[in-house]
Amino acid sequence: MNFTLELQPTRVIFGAGQMAAVASEVYLLGFTKPVIISTPGHRVLAERVQALVGTSASLFSGAVMHVPTDSVAAVLQHVSRYQSDGCVCIGGSTTVGLAKAVSLETGLRSLAIPTTYAGSEMTPIWGITREGIKVTGRDPRVQPRTVIYDPELTLSLPAGISGASGINAMAHSVEALYAENRNPLISLLSESSIAALADSLPRIAQNPGDLLARTQALQGSWLAGIALGTVGMAIHHKLCHVLGGSFSLPHAEVHSVMLPYCVAYNREHAPEAMQAMARALHVDAPSVPGALHDLVARLGAPTSLRALGMQRGDLARAAEIALARPYYNPRAVTFDGVLELLTAAWTGSRP
Repeated sequence: MNFTLELQPTRVIFGAGQMAAVASEVYLLGFTKPVIISTPGHRVLAERVQALVGTSASLFSGAVMHVPTDSVAAVLQHVSRYQSDGCVCIGGSTTVGLAKAVSLETGLRSLAIPTTYAGSEMTPIWGITREGIKVTGRDPRVQPRTVIYDPELTLSLPAGISGASGINAMAHSVEALYAENRNPLISLLSESSIAALADSLPRIAQNPGDLLARTQALQGSWLAGIALGTVGMAIHHKLCHVLGGSFSLPHAEVHSVMLPYCVAYNREHAPEAMQAMARALHVDAPSVPGALHDLVARLGAPTSLRALGMQRGDLARAAEIALARPYYNPRAVTFDGVLELLTAAWTGSRP
């Protein structure tokens, strides 16, 4: 029970229709020439934000998955050209990640408006893909100063993508339960997050227009983001960064595939975490990995690396990259163990 806890200071605006508050929040942050950042697919939504903020805002809609250095260079040129003094990002982890890269390079603060359940908007963690390798780090400068959670913005997220995105969030809470620097508060938040997501995501899959379920899922992802930003992660996040950054697999879908197998890898080495997950999922502790696999399948999210286009011949290379830098995990991380884990995830067999 000995621990150190440092919560990150982020202002949170939560509720349906709250995107309308973006202009007043931009004013509170002191932005006079903000850049609105989005992916190409969210350009129309970014234009809505631009209209709310005013003509002084510029628009950059070139965010790319896994934040490659080319996209970072392009947005930095935009910031210089328009003399931007702050960032407003709208979208998922791709957009939030690019805004974080801007903050890392320039010191500019940001406001985030999430449209998925990724949770990265609540963390000081940044990630940039350089020459096929995703490099990550922690820096308080990159954490958004304000986050606007508007569940109405998630209504257009297709049910299948909602499921994968929600499992991505759940993975943050799962690994927080067996983090090296875990503590009672974050463990409590994490268990609540897993329970909220496990309850709401199937309802979204059944009825994508269920705003109450969307709100509950967004609350669960918010708690997961707090967990991710407060304590360390382990093998699941390491492998997902490798598979995404080095093999260009889709971010949320990789998380949905890998989570049951990573939990199975750690099952015998994190008994308290398994008990907490079991309570949240309403199963017994040994059944947690299988229950997670069943949940992913029920949501219509992918359940194998093979389905994502991963080649079996690349699994050993992925294991080598994952072991290149040591990191904490409840169970010792070995090449044979990781390769066995990846092989099980490639086949998609129920753990």
